[in-house]
Amino acid sequence: MYIHPAGYRVILVFFLVVFLIALLVHQIPGIPRLAEYVVGGALLILCLLVLWFFRIPPRPFDAAPNEVTSVSDGKVVLVEEVDEPEVIGGKAIKICVFLSIFDVHAQWAPIGGKLEYFKYHEGEYLVAWHEKSSTLNERTTFGQATPSGMLVWRQIAGAVARRIRWFVEEGQEIAHGQECGFILFGSRIDLYLPLDAEVVVKPGDRVVARSTVLARLPEVP
Repeated sequence: MYIHPAGYRVILVFFLVVFLIALLVHQIPGIPRLAEYVVGGALLILCLLVLWFFRIPPRPFDAAPNEVTSVSDGKVVLVEEVDEPEVIGGKAIKICVFLSIFDVHAQWAPIGGKLEYFKYHEGEYLVAWHEKSSTLNERTTFGQATPSGMLVWRQIAGAVARRIRWFVEEGQEIAHGQECGFILFGSRIDLYLPLDAEVVVKPGDRVVARSTVLARLPEVP
């Protein structure tokens, strides 16, 4: 397990603020020693939680080429057929995964293939489960080519998240399971699959990035 580089600046600033708060509390005239211990303990817990948020545990990977693995950790909250106008331009199967603040927030490619499309969208910060967050919130759109058609996935910022990071660019060949991005704090991932994909998860399922198979695409002869 290691701390993701996306968190280095956040951690440094947070720890500096915590240190200043602890110093100010210590300077309060006549403050009881017990009160200092309580405040110090609370600040230490907050520091540990911030470190925990940016953790990256080992991610085993042994998926077949036609298996679509989860982009991120989280909980499946929606599986339905929808229109995806930005890249696919028609019907697709949508799988929505919600990330709580306790989930690992890095993203890994759900399948191998060329990144045919990438776009960053500025936007609002509605709560991640809001029905319009996928079209109104700050987000990115990734479009990967597969033998069955385009596979699209989005990083979507939530009410708390204020930074989306990505580590790939349009035109790049992406390996299945390659790390592609990171979202700071609560967020969600929307994945759009070709209609002939066999979905193997349902709402309520917990998924693990790079490990949980979400769907299978038809195998190429």
